[in-house]
Amino acid sequence: MNRAFDLITMGRSSIDLYSNDIGAPFEQITSFAALVGGSPLNIAVGAARLGLNTSLLTAVGDDKVGDFILEFLKREGVNTDSIPRKPAARSSAVLLGIEPPDRFPLVFYRENAADFWLDIDDVIAAPVAQSRALEVSGTGLAREPSRSATFFAAETAREAGGTVYFDLDFRADQWHDPRAYGVTARALLPLVDVAIGTEEELNAMMLTDPADIEISHQQISAPVIRGDVEANIRKVLAMPNGPEALVVKRGAAGATIHLRSGETVTAPGFPVEVTNVLGAGDAFAAGFIYGRLQGWDWLKSARHGNACGALVVTRQGCANAMATAAEISGFISSRGGY
Repeated sequence: MNRAFDLITMGRSSIDLYSNDIGAPFEQITSFAALVGGSPLNIAVGAARLGLNTSLLTAVGDDKVGDFILEFLKREGVNTDSIPRKPAARSSAVLLGIEPPDRFPLVFYRENAADFWLDIDDVIAAPVAQSRALEVSGTGLAREPSRSATFFAAETAREAGGTVYFDLDFRADQWHDPRAYGVTARALLPLVDVAIGTEEELNAMMLTDPADIEISHQQISAPVIRGDVEANIRKVLAMPNGPEALVVKRGAAGATIHLRSGETVTAPGFPVEVTNVLGAGDAFAAGFIYGRLQGWDWLKSARHGNACGALVVTRQGCANAMATAAEISGFISSRGGY
């Protein structure tokens, strides 16, 4: 069956303001660069730069920030025909400090965020059933009507024979309780073919015990979620009608793909010098989904995703920093291939 799009992604979008004062503490930043972000947006742009025909289902306010986001997407060749304006809401924003190698303080401005107002009618108007794959994200589950719209999109894609990818995308400050994230994410899993997340996101998805939530005075809005990663992997794969695969992003170590069949595939990473880690996971997802849509096996797809993530961390930006197919090809060839 011919499809209008290779991939449609669904969820948040934002203007990203990145510190121009690399290495400076957040309190001493003097200026920011205006870029574009939001996990589903980043994945759509990353996939488009690799050569996929992509569409994005997000929402923006009737404001200049919305204009900024839409103009960027149009330049990138991402289909925006299904992105509604929500006049009563605002396009969201993110501020980021950059203190390599391991400090990247992040502040979200998502009060009354337009993309939280995506509803079932917006899904019906979008080319979900006309896309080979759908990618949804965890933050979209944090509010209604976006939550039910996300479930409906996954149902629609499944019924049309598409592949559903779920980026766990756990942002603690978007939830009243981390356990609520886990309950909702687990409820979505029967509609998911491939789940993708970090070890901490996996622990958050399987969280039930409040003793596993560690809140520090310095990071009240970003609690540390503890858990037994390997045990949680087994729990996910043992779920009735759960995902075919669970992809665990492990940073510099690469990624592991845990299959329902019991097989584990290990895809090593590519060592690089880190400038900014934000966007690396989205670049991985774009490269990984690209590979799967080409018919590649799990290992080659994940290695391709690792290469996309490695290039992004050497740059400043998320969507703006995504690599092209030519850049990835050269990068992988220079490091001995897949």
